[in-house]
Order: sequence, then structure tokens, then C-alpha cells
Amino acid sequence: MKLQELTGKRVHFIGIGGSGMSGLARIAISHGIKVSGSDSSDSSVLNALRALGAEVFIGHRPENVSGSDLIVFSNAIKPNNPEREAGKNSGIQEITRASALALLMSDSVSIAVAGTHGKTTTSSMATVALQSAGVDPSFAIGGILKSSGSNAHRGTGKYFVAEADESDGSFVAYHPHAAIITNVEWDHVDHFKSEAEVFQAFEDFVTTITGFLVYCADDEGASKIAASAKIKTIGYGKSDKAVLKVDQISLSASGSTARVLWKGAKIGTLELSVPGEHNVLNAAAVLAVGLELGLSATSLLDGLIKFHGAGRRFELKGSVGGIRVIDDYGHHPTEINVTLTAAKRYAGGGRLLVIFQPHRYSRTKAFMKEFAQSLSIADHAWLLEVYAASEQPITGVSSANIVKLMTSGTFEPNFIAVTEAVAQEAKPGDVIITLGAGDVSSLGPIILEELSKRFN
Repeated sequence: MKLQELTGKRVHFIGIGGSGMSGLARIAISHGIKVSGSDSSDSSVLNALRALGAEVFIGHRPENVSGSDLIVFSNAIKPNNPEREAGKNSGIQEITRASALALLMSDSVSIAVAGTHGKTTTSSMATVALQSAGVDPSFAIGGILKSSGSNAHRGTGKYFVAEADESDGSFVAYHPHAAIITNVEWDHVDHFKSEAEVFQAFEDFVTTITGFLVYCADDEGASKIAASAKIKTIGYGKSDKAVLKVDQISLSASGSTARVLWKGAKIGTLELSVPGEHNVLNAAAVLAVGLELGLSATSLLDGLIKFHGAGRRFELKGSVGGIRVIDDYGHHPTEINVTLTAAKRYAGGGRLLVIFQPHRYSRTKAFMKEFAQSLSIADHAWLLEVYAASEQPITGVSSANIVKLMTSGTFEPNFIAVTEAVAQEAKPGDVIITLGAGDVSSLGPIILEELSKRFN
């Protein structure tokens, strides 16, 4: 199937309201494809798609796919979904979200951003940097890009930046020209039963790259994957082995600077408005890709200065009474470690108060000790119960078990009680962070409201 063959045809997206699916639907519409879709509940996202001409159904029913030429389904949609079953009975071809994204970027010079952590931030940085370089890329990323208010867009240029999600191994469908691997370690334990399976998935992904691979030379996992690659590889990081090297790193509460060397020669100074050394490395990855593509170092660095983050990635939700409230998507112990380390610096002389919601019972079971260690960076952490994310509970697995391994943690599964507790505990200068990939993100505005009652 070729992208041009779908012009004027009808593509039906099951689960169209999801962040990834809605972005693909918007790009499909821009290609002259007739889009329909269904979701379990209405939302502002669906209203925006309707305004672009999509036909959207609330609820999954067999008749919704009538007249479709192709069905796209998200990972959350099971084989027994009535629309998938109706499509099979009618002989309508169906493809996964990953295959749909591969199709939509098949006419572009694609850049896929992969890795266990940092994909959304790095792909967002890449988009902003390439925009600054004047090449107007298309993009499909896993979070909202603050500069555009969108997670997907069809640009006028030849490049397409895509976040490559490894969670189910489907990123092998992309066949990108260039790719970034930020790091590799065991996660998504519901799909990958061992670290070896994760590494095999990344090795399979690398075999699909048609141009070059940019990898973090500081990360053991990414370096191992790069060593097995049969294509050109470019390392980045603090390591002397890095082709794109960052050194003289200076970290502040809300940003950072670093000297940048490309093939041993200084090309400029990196300035960022987002905190944490991990973001210096994310930016280094973007610079390596841009320079290898022949883009101007100055324009790329100018773009990175203007990057102010992606939605749910250390996102400032507001400040009341000198207390700042941050929301972050971190849900793996390694992510939590780097996020809370940056947050401690951001807090300065204030305390770091955390509300954490573990994501998936399988991940919680696998990393219980590691979660306790990472969360202990905070001055105090309140833990909500595990967010199931379609999994069935596992006997004996609970956030309460993590708290037992912590020096300063409280198990509080009640959303109202936890917001009241943290709002009462917070003092001017403190930083409150809501952390996790589930619905903990909804608590930020409520905490700000509780703080307003105290200080206004």
C-alpha cells in the first residue's frame, strides 16, 4: 500500500481520541484522506477533529466501519472489538497504529526517536530545532509540543520527526532514514519478559534504519545496540568516544549550558530553558542528527534555546504562595530518579513533595525496590494505588508495599485526601510534583485550588 493510493479513500481509526491516534488522523486529513473514527467518550480532541472534517462516533459499533477502505486500531483495542470484527467480516484491511504512522511518513525523510526514556522530550526538541533551521518538519510525538499546542502536524518540508515507541515492538514498522536511541533498559514488563527481549527488539529496530543511527555513548544499553549496527553510527554525550560531545556543563534551577564539540571542534554553546543534565543529553542527540543532515549548527542551537518543554514533561502547572506545582509523566525508576534530581535543584532551598501513582501492576512488581529508592530523593512522597492501565491486579502488589521500603513515604489511595494533605504540608519555597503515567496528572489544578484557599 502506498500513501498516494489512500487519497480520497476512507480510513477509520478505532480509538481516534487517543493522543497518538488523533495526531495521525489530523495528518491523514491533510493528505486528502477521508477520516472517520470512534472512541468510548467525547472530548475536545474529537471536537477538533470534527472541525477538520472527520466523522466521529461515540461508542464502538459494527456499523461505524461501513464504507471504510482501511481500519487503523490502537494497541488498546482488542481483537474482539465489534468494529474490528465487523471489518474482518467485511474484508476490510486493518493495520496497527505503528503501521499507519509508517505509511504517513513513507514519502518523507523520517527521523525516529527511540529509547526507554526521553523519547517525547527529544522528539519535541528535534521538531523545534528543525523548525528553527527553516525546514518545517512534519511531526508525530507522544506529548503536546508547547510551542504549537499540538502533538502532530504535517509540515511543508521533507523531514518527518516521529516518536518510536518500543512498548510492543511495533517500531520495527517505521524503517526510518535516521534514528536516535537515547538509552536502553528493561521496561514494559507486560510485553518484554526479560532484558534480553528488550535488547532484541532494539536490535531488530536498528536493522530497519536506512541511513544512520545516533546513540547515547554514555549509556551502556544504547552503546551495546550501536555496536551491533551495520549502518553508520554517531555517538553523543559526555564520553570521549562521542562524535557530538558536550562538556563544561553548568546546571541551574531552571536550565543549563554546555560547550558543544562536533568531531573534536567547538561549534558553539548549548543553552536550554529546561532543567536537568538528561536534557543536555537529549539536546545533544538532536544536534548530532541535525548536523549529520547538513543543517546549520547556529540555527539548531537557536532552536534549542527556544524549547520550553512538552506537555507532562516537568510541566509547571502554576504557583501559589511561593509554592510551585509541577506535573511529570515519569513512571520508570530511572525516569523518576533523573526527574526528582532535577526537581531538587529546581526547588533550591525548598522541599520536594511528591505524589506518585505507579503505572501497571506488572511494572510495580518488577521494580518495587527501585521505585522506593528513586522516590526517596523527595523530602516526602505520597503514593496513590497502582493505575492498572487495563491490567488485572496482581495479588500482593500494591503501592503500600513500596512505602514499606521507603524512609519518608505515605500510602494514600484517596485522591481528595492526598491533595488536601500535600496542600496543607507545603510551605513557601516548596515544589510539589505529581508523577506518573496515569490520571495523577488531574491533581495539579486541584492542588493549586487548595493552596489558593490557604494563601489568598
